[in-house]
Amino acid sequence: MTHEARLAQRTLIFTADDFGLHERVNEAVERAHLHGVLTAASLMVAAPAARDAIARAHRLPELRVGLHLVLADGAAFLPRDAIPALVDADGRFDDNMVRDGFRFFFLPHVRKQLALEIRAQFEAFAKTGLPLDHVNTHKHFHLHPTVLGLIVEIGRDYGMRAMRLPCESREPLWLKPWIGLVRDRLDRAGIAHNDYVVGIANTGQMTEGVLLEALAHLPDGVGEIYCHPAVVGEGALTQGMRGYRHADELAALLSPRVEAAIEAAGATRGGFADVFGQAHDRGVQPS
Repeated sequence: MTHEARLAQRTLIFTADDFGLHERVNEAVERAHLHGVLTAASLMVAAPAARDAIARAHRLPELRVGLHLVLADGAAFLPRDAIPALVDADGRFDDNMVRDGFRFFFLPHVRKQLALEIRAQFEAFAKTGLPLDHVNTHKHFHLHPTVLGLIVEIGRDYGMRAMRLPCESREPLWLKPWIGLVRDRLDRAGIAHNDYVVGIANTGQMTEGVLLEALAHLPDGVGEIYCHPAVVGEGALTQGMRGYRHADELAALLSPRVEAAIEAAGATRGGFADVFGQAHDRGVQPS
């Protein structure tokens, strides 16, 4: 089927972000894939439970796994002495993305260290032995032109063929022209991408009701619905996730009503490699 033909129908990629952040996340990804509608997961290679996530992914041959690059509000892969301009004493990125965005753009030594870290995370993913289904970034930092340019350049060396385009119907008007520029950049580089996402406006709150509402009003084309499921446990996964409804998001992915709504919408499901016909070692067709 041609790319144009795919765009004329409804195709959905259901992705869980933060794969590897915690075993509670990893368990939810496994359950939602085996018993629900989840088709893909985005791996944080430097996260505390990354090794457990990789082991689970190898046991789930139909789960499409991509790289969730962390360049803000999380742990770096390289040690601090390799990228001192990027991380604090604990080897973590700051959450001041505006400040870091200016530093990435204007300071060559910072940009050089950024490139080293991006390459290190791609290399770490390559060593997992998992096919690279897609690439995205924590908090959509690839909307920054310097970050996007480095990912496109470095990603070529690791077989990157698809990226998330963070384009949601309710995005602010001021952001639309910039999204258009990102789309054009990916198209010129020959990198496949979704037409729209569902998940930005309701981050951490992708409940059954939210999914059913989205599925009732699906546009044509390739959509990515992303979420942050986790099984119930004590305490927040991170400080920034204190209000996230992880268990409700998992329940939504397992919901028979959601599965029925996908069927009623006439949508097929798969990972990026399935949707865009990329070569894939596991060779499973969309469900």
